[in-house]
Amino acid sequence: MENNNKDEERYFKAKKRMEEIKGFYGNLAAYLVVNTGLLVINLLTSPNHLWFFWPMIFWGIGIVIHGMKVFNYMPFLGQDWEEKKIKEFMDKEKENNSNWE
Repeated sequence: MENNNKDEERYFKAKKRMEEIKGFYGNLAAYLVVNTGLLVINLLTSPNHLWFFWPMIFWGIGIVIHGMKVFNYMPFLGQDWEEKKIKEFMDKEKENNSNWE
């Protein structure tokens, strides 16, 4: 029975991971379509004043951060950092509770 629970847990983790990756690619596709549209609109309406790159830059920064999070490439604040912080908080909580006893 416990083996079924572990398999089910792994399945749900894998499904969640797949949804995160799918969300990233959906975001990337929307970025490409919308920014291509903005480029065309900008060039047709006001080619002397190029503004299309502003939303492209800021949304692009968001895309990069989203991709780094989804593909577990966070040189800062990555999963190792999270695990260390969780352990630190748990140890501190345990220490606080033992001081009250």
